[in-house]
Amino acid sequence: MGIFGKSATVDPKDQVKQWTSTIRKETYKLDRQIRGIQREEEKVKRSMKEAAKKGNKDVCIILAKEILRSRKTINKLITSKTHMSSIQMQMKNQLSVLRMAGSLQKSTEVMQTMHNLIKVPEVAATMRDLSKEMMKAGIIEEMLDDTMENVMDDPEDMEEEAQSEIDKVLWEITAGALGQAPMAVTETPGGSVLQETETVEEDDDLEEMKNRLQALKS
Repeated sequence: MGIFGKSATVDPKDQVKQWTSTIRKETYKLDRQIRGIQREEEKVKRSMKEAAKKGNKDVCIILAKEILRSRKTINKLITSKTHMSSIQMQMKNQLSVLRMAGSLQKSTEVMQTMHNLIKVPEVAATMRDLSKEMMKAGIIEEMLDDTMENVMDDPEDMEEEAQSEIDKVLWEITAGALGQAPMAVTETPGGSVLQETETVEEDDDLEEMKNRLQALKS
């Protein structure tokens, strides 16, 4: 605050540098989150291979859907990183304009990119704060809508996931052997009792794995 209760004037150059630093830090956080999801995906893959060997097709399908969710989340985060890189480039342009014109410039591109980032839960809070500061600095003309529409997957969406996508994951992870494994086990005399016991154990492991993945995404 200033001497008379007014906010002290912020140096536009310092402010732009601070925005760039904040965005860079958020990008690093997304990198860590992506790596975490990828590590969990590897664990899911191993579980799927084990389930395929035991002929438990239902578990394999559930795990395939988890992998699809993970990859969808990773793609979303990678897109967000691209948007952040775009913002950083725009901040460099703002510094160039500042040196030549002595003031920051309004940017439709920055506004549109920030609007996209505000819809991403992983960075929404930070981007919302930055957008307010950019609006006060005159880069953004209006307050962005912070409604996070279409950012969370509908729980029913994956239930309706195209079977072809699920099949691709199943084929990829089980090397094309999934189609035969369930038949071999289910037709084995006495196999149903053994498979039921194994399924209970696998369901517990599956639930734990799903919880870890969800924790990483949230």
